[in-house]
Amino acid sequence: MLIDPFKRKISYVRVSVTDRCDFRCSYCMSEKMKFLPKEEILTLEELKRLCDVFVELGVKKLRITGGEPLIRKDIMQLFDGLGKKLGKGLEELTLTTNGSQLERYAKDLFNSGVKRINISLDTLDKNKFKSITKTGNFDKVMKGIYAAKQAGMKIKINTVAFKNVNDNEILNLVKWCGENSFALTFIEIMPMGKMGKKRSDQYMPLPEVRNIIESKYKISEDPLRTGGPARYVHCHETNEKIGFITPLTHNFCEMCNRVRIACTGEMYMCLGQEDKVDLKIPLRKSESNDLLKETLYEAILRKPKGHDFEIDREKEEKFVPRHMNVTGG
Repeated sequence: MLIDPFKRKISYVRVSVTDRCDFRCSYCMSEKMKFLPKEEILTLEELKRLCDVFVELGVKKLRITGGEPLIRKDIMQLFDGLGKKLGKGLEELTLTTNGSQLERYAKDLFNSGVKRINISLDTLDKNKFKSITKTGNFDKVMKGIYAAKQAGMKIKINTVAFKNVNDNEILNLVKWCGENSFALTFIEIMPMGKMGKKRSDQYMPLPEVRNIIESKYKISEDPLRTGGPARYVHCHETNEKIGFITPLTHNFCEMCNRVRIACTGEMYMCLGQEDKVDLKIPLRKSESNDLLKETLYEAILRKPKGHDFEIDREKEEKFVPRHMNVTGG
C-alpha cells in the first residue's frame, strides 16, 4: 500500500496517455504547442504495466486523461486490458475527455468497464465554443455527449469559469445538466503554464458562481467527500450534484488521495508543485517490477501536504510552468 508522510493512502491515480489534443483551449495549452517526440511517451504496454502495479499496491481508481486520451492510436487496447482488473483490486476505471471522439468510442468504452466519465465543456454557445477551443467542433461534441448517455454512462460536465466569457451561462449550464441528469462541476482557472494573457484577467472566484446559482436555485451542502478537490452541493430543483473545485480560494489538499502520471512517465505527487519522479527509468531498466515498486514507495514519501497555486494581482503572477495537456487534465 502507498501511504504518504501525512498518513494519506494513495487510492486514486490519474494517468495521462498523450500530450496531444484536437482542441487548443487557452487554459490547457498554447496554440503553438510543440508536442513531445514519440520515444518520450510511454507505450501502451508500459502504461498497462504501470497501472497494474498501482492496482497491486492498493490503488482502487484509475482515470485516463490527456491531452485528449481518445485520439491516441489503439487506445481501446489499454481500456480493454485495464477493464479486466475491475473486481480484481480495481474498483473504477474512468476517463476525462473533451467529447470529440465519444460518438465513435462510447459503446466500446462502456463495454470495457468505463461506466462514468467526465466531459470538459465550458459553454453551450457554438460561437463561444469555437473561441475557447480554437479547433473544436461543437456539434460533434454534443453528439458524443449524447452517445455516451445513450450507452449508459453516468456523465459529469466539467466547466472552467471565466470572467466575462461564460459567466452569463452558469444558469443555463445548471438547467441543461439537470434536464439530462448530468452532474456538473465548476473549476477555477488554475495557474498552469504561461499562455501570454494574464490569468488574473479571466479569474472568477467560484463563490461568485455559487451566488449566481443561488439567485435561481435552492442548493444545500452535500456531505460527499471523495478525497479529491471538489466540494459538492445538492440542487433541489434539478436533483443533481453541483461541484466546485477551488484551488485558489480554498485549499483542497487536506484529504488528497491521488497522484498524477504524465504521458512521459513522470509522476507528480502534487498538481501544484514541480517535484516529480521519472517512472520511465525503472520501467525500461528492468523487466521485473521490483525496482518500479521501490521507486514508487520512495516517491510517495515526498508527497507534500498542499499545493503552491496562487494568483497575485499586485505582484508578479505565480504559476506552475508546465501545461495541463502534458501533466494530464
